Amino acid sequence: MPKNKEEEYQPVELETELTKELHKYEKRTFRYLIDQIETEWNISYFYMQPKQEEWAKRLKLYNNQKRAKDAVGDPLMFSVHQTVLASLYNDKLVSKFEGTEEGDEDLAENLTLTAENDYISMEKDMLDYEWDWDTSFFGHGLALFTEFDRKLKLPIPECVDMMTWLRDPRAKSVRGDIKGRGRMKFGGREVRLTKQEMRDSGIYFNFEDLKPDGTDDYNSVLDRYSQMRREAQGMGDVSKFDNVKGDNAEYRITEWHTSENGRLIIVGWHKASHRIVRYTKLNGNRLPIIDRFMYPIAHDWDGVSIPDLTEDKQRARSVLQNLGVKVAKSSLYPMYVYNTNKIKNPANLNFEFNKHVGVNGDIANAAAPLQKAQIASDVSWIMESLDTAAQKATATSEMQQGVVGTEKRTATEVNAIGINSNTRYSLTAKVWGWSEKRFWQQWYSLYKENFVAGIDEKIIRIAGPLSYSHRKLTRENLISNLADPDVFVESKAVSDAERNQKINSYRLFIQDAVASDPNTNKRFALRRLGRLSSIPSSEVNMILPPNVDEMTAEEENEGLEQGVRQNVRITDDDIVHMEIHNKASDSAAKYAHIRAHKKAMLMKKMHPELATNQTAAMPDAQQMKAQPNNNRQPALMPQPVQ
Repeated sequence: MPKNKEEEYQPVELETELTKELHKYEKRTFRYLIDQIETEWNISYFYMQPKQEEWAKRLKLYNNQKRAKDAVGDPLMFSVHQTVLASLYNDKLVSKFEGTEEGDEDLAENLTLTAENDYISMEKDMLDYEWDWDTSFFGHGLALFTEFDRKLKLPIPECVDMMTWLRDPRAKSVRGDIKGRGRMKFGGREVRLTKQEMRDSGIYFNFEDLKPDGTDDYNSVLDRYSQMRREAQGMGDVSKFDNVKGDNAEYRITEWHTSENGRLIIVGWHKASHRIVRYTKLNGNRLPIIDRFMYPIAHDWDGVSIPDLTEDKQRARSVLQNLGVKVAKSSLYPMYVYNTNKIKNPANLNFEFNKHVGVNGDIANAAAPLQKAQIASDVSWIMESLDTAAQKATATSEMQQGVVGTEKRTATEVNAIGINSNTRYSLTAKVWGWSEKRFWQQWYSLYKENFVAGIDEKIIRIAGPLSYSHRKLTRENLISNLADPDVFVESKAVSDAERNQKINSYRLFIQDAVASDPNTNKRFALRRLGRLSSIPSSEVNMILPPNVDEMTAEEENEGLEQGVRQNVRITDDDIVHMEIHNKASDSAAKYAHIRAHKKAMLMKKMHPELATNQTAAMPDAQQMKAQPNNNRQPALMPQPVQ
C-alpha cells in the first residue's frame, strides 16, 4: 500500500501507453456502440432542429448583410445584447483557491498564482468573450474542457458552437443537480478535421483509409448552419464545391459524449463510413463540459436569452421604420391630380428646370397634390413603448447603453437608475459564477489527472515587490494529498467591496485584541491582514521576515516529517511554534510535539520565573537526569513519539 497518493503516480512512458490503448481499440468493431450512438443522434437531431432553425433566423436579424438595400434594419437586438455583454464581460469574475486543511495556504496560493498565469496562456479572455456571447444570445453556453497539452503543461478549453450542439431532450443541464439528476446522458457536435489534424491529436485511429466526404449530406448540422451564417454575412454558397482534395481534405467527425458499460466516454464517429475513429474514457461520473446560463428557468435547459426578449420588438420597430421611410419619401415625391380638360399632354407634368406648361383656360385648379395619410403620433408612442419594454426586460436603459435620454432627470434619479441596473446585472454575474467555479474545478482536475510526479514541472511568473520572479512547481506544490481545495468565485466589483469590509473589520479586531490581551500573535494577525488585502506572500515575507522561532519551527518540521522527536525549549514562543508545526504532515511525532508545547505553556504559567528568564536555556534530557531532584528547575523533557 502506498503511504500517500503521490506514490500512485510513477514515471511512465505516456506516449507508449496511449499508443497501446489505441491499438487495442483498432481491433474492435464497435457494432453495438454505433447502433447506440445512431439512435441517440437521431433523437437529438430532430429535437434540436426547430430550435437551431430559429437561432439561424435570429443571427440573420442580428446582423443581416443580405437585406434589401432600400430597407432599414433596426439594431435593437444588437444594442441590448452588446450592452449586457459589455457590462458582464467587463466585470471580470475573480477566482481564488482556498485549502480545506490547516496548512494548505501555500498550496492554495500556488494554485491561485498558476491559475492567473494559465488565464493568459489559455487565452481565457478570448474564450470568455465567445462563451459570454453564446450565453447571452442563445441563453446557454458550453465550454468543452477535456484536453491537457503535455508539451505546454497546460489545460486547453474550447467554446462549443451552440448551432452545432445536439443533446439529450430530457436533460436539464450538463451535470444535473448535486446527485446527477437531470444530467445530460448523451450529446455532442459535428467537427471537420483533416487527417493530419487527427494524427497530431494522437487520439484517433482507423482513419488513414477514410474517403473524402461528399457535399450531399443534408443532415450535416455543421455544414447547414455554417452556410446560414455565410448567407447572413452576404457570402456566396460554396457548399456544392466544398470538397477540397489532398492534404486539406476534411472529414465530418461527430464527437459524441455517451456511456458504455456504466462509464462515460467520448466517441469520434465517422457517419459516412459507419466507423468509430476515436474512443476516450473519462474519469468520474461528470461530463467535462461547463455550462453557463443567462437567465435560467428552474428545471429547464435553455432559460431565457436576449433575443427571446427583443426579437419581436425589433421586427415590429423595423416594420414601422420602413413604413415611415416610405411615407417620408412620398412627401418628397408626391402624387398629383390634374384637370384633363386643361392639360392635354400628361408628359408636360414631368419635372424640368425652367419649364413652361401650357394649359387650356384658367390655370386655377389645373393640378393639385393628392391628399394622403401622414405619420400619426401613435407610431412614435408604439416605437417608444417597444424600446422601453426591451430596456425593462434586460435592465439596459438608454444611459446604460451610453445614450443621452430625451427625458431630463436629476442626478439622484440617474444614480438610482445606475444602482438598480447594476443590481440586475449582479444577479446574472452571480449565476455566471456557478460556471466559473466549475471551470476552475475542472482545470484543477486536469492537473490532478495529467501532472505526473517526478516528471512534470511548471514555471510560473510572479509579480514580486521589486521585479518579476519565477517559481518552479511540481505535483506536490499543486495537488493536495488530502481533500481537493475549494474554489471561490465572485464578481470583481462585489469581491472588492466585501474585501474592504473584511479588512476594516479585521483591523478593528486586531486593535481591540492587542489592547486587551498582550499574548496575541501579532505577526500572524499582520500576515492574515496582508492576505486579506491580496498582498502576495513574497511581499508580506519581506515586510515581516521569519523570526527565529518561525525558522526554528520550520527546521523542526523537517525532523517531525521523518518521525524524529524534537526538544521543546524554555525560550520557545509556543504559540508561534504550534502555528508552524500545524503545517507539517499528520504524524504521531507532530501531535506529540504540539502537546509538549501546550504543557510548556502550562508550566510557564505555573512557574512565571521560567517565562521571564528568557536567557536561560532549557536543560536537555541528560542534564535533567544529572541534577538532584531537590535542585532541579522546572523543565520540559523531550516528548516520546507515540
